[in-house]
Amino acid sequence: MDVLWDAAPASSGGVTVREVADALDGRELAYTTVMTVLDRLAGKGMVQREREGRAWRYRPAATREAHIAQLMLEALDLGGSRDAALVRFARSVTGTEADVLRAALGAEAGATVEDGPAGRVENPRPGRPALDEATDR
Repeated sequence: MDVLWDAAPASSGGVTVREVADALDGRELAYTTVMTVLDRLAGKGMVQREREGRAWRYRPAATREAHIAQLMLEALDLGGSRDAALVRFARSVTGTEADVLRAALGAEAGATVEDGPAGRVENPRPGRPALDEATDR
């Protein structure tokens, strides 16, 4: 998938099996192995493909970021408390990453500005504690 994601901006039409195989420097993979993996990824909906002459051109069905976000959502659905998992995640991010999360949440929910222990912060959940005030549940 990394080869497809890395090639995506440069070649919106996708890449061929040969191009993927060539990009896998140092790996002794047979052409047919790469073709089989791409075919299976297409069957799972992870890549899209279009016929070009006798070859297929493959491109990712989603961006790397969208795919990672989906994996994170699936991990939250594994059981237990989603709230507790989110709080633990929020506590593990750097200050810069927390700022990115606050900005994204604020843009999504029409943020308000509230005073908190860290000073004035955007709170995307008016009337509820800001993320850095959350506790384990």
